[in-house]
Amino acid sequence: METVFTGVAVAFEAVGALAMVVGAIVAGALGLRALLRREGGQAAFQTLRTTLGGAILLGLEVLVAADLIRTITSKPSLTDATILAIIVLIRTVLSMSIQIEIEGVAPWRRALLTNGASVMAKQVAKDREASRAGRAGSSPG
Repeated sequence: METVFTGVAVAFEAVGALAMVVGAIVAGALGLRALLRREGGQAAFQTLRTTLGGAILLGLEVLVAADLIRTITSKPSLTDATILAIIVLIRTVLSMSIQIEIEGVAPWRRALLTNGASVMAKQVAKDREASRAGRAGSSPG
């Protein structure tokens, strides 16, 4: 049974890493699209930064889940629990600092919690809206 859960933890780790890699690609594409729409370098950089931050947040959240699965399903020891606590603490601090960078507001001051996936979804929606506005503005009529 431990082998099965180790496989599940490895799968979660792969999904977390994949989320960051795919998110970096999406962030680059959205930043490039913002440049191509002539929104300016500042807007393109902000789009890239926000989307990449969201991808990292999402990846960190999945990696924490992988660590939890790995620790809970192994033979528990005080050492394992301490290592897990340190890893979760480090990843939580990283997540909080990335959220503060993205939103400019401390997480405990926001009305709603924001996770990595919602940050990326907002950027994709913003990109779609800008593309529609660009097509509407360039069509004759």
